[in-house]
Amino acid sequence: MSFLFDFFDGLRTFLNAGGNVLWVILILSLCLWCLIIERLLFFKLNYSEQKNAWLAQWNERHDKSSQHALNIRKAIISEAKITMNRFVPSIKMLIGLCPLFGLLGTVTGMIHVFDVMAVTGTGNARAMASGISQATIPTMAGMVIAIAGLYFNKLIEERVSDETHLLTDLLKYH
Repeated sequence: MSFLFDFFDGLRTFLNAGGNVLWVILILSLCLWCLIIERLLFFKLNYSEQKNAWLAQWNERHDKSSQHALNIRKAIISEAKITMNRFVPSIKMLIGLCPLFGLLGTVTGMIHVFDVMAVTGTGNARAMASGISQATIPTMAGMVIAIAGLYFNKLIEERVSDETHLLTDLLKYH
């Protein structure tokens, strides 16, 4: 239990060292990872059942060669693509926001440094240290979260593309 308290105390110290912007980046990060995990769980747990429902919907049709059947096939594929791409735009938006908030943290930290310099009148390194910390930690955090998010976003997008092509192949149009 002591380990848990030490962990959260260290986390709180880190977040306070990065300034208020780092708390916003933490919230963005939590939202981002919840959406990524939701998409990964969808493909792991629910997608095969959903794919079978789309295949059954197509296989129930007797007519698979008319223009109307082609339009229904396109509608099924479009519905599948929309379902698989759910939350992907939100994931992309959060990935883009993380470095921007990191940059905001840099700017606010540098403003703090310049305020210290204006008050003390000299380059007192000890007085400027917290501002420099506020300037660098959010930038690093925003970039790390965005880079990791980009990897998983690409993973999800590739899975959507692969599954869309597979579904297109499975829905035979004569």
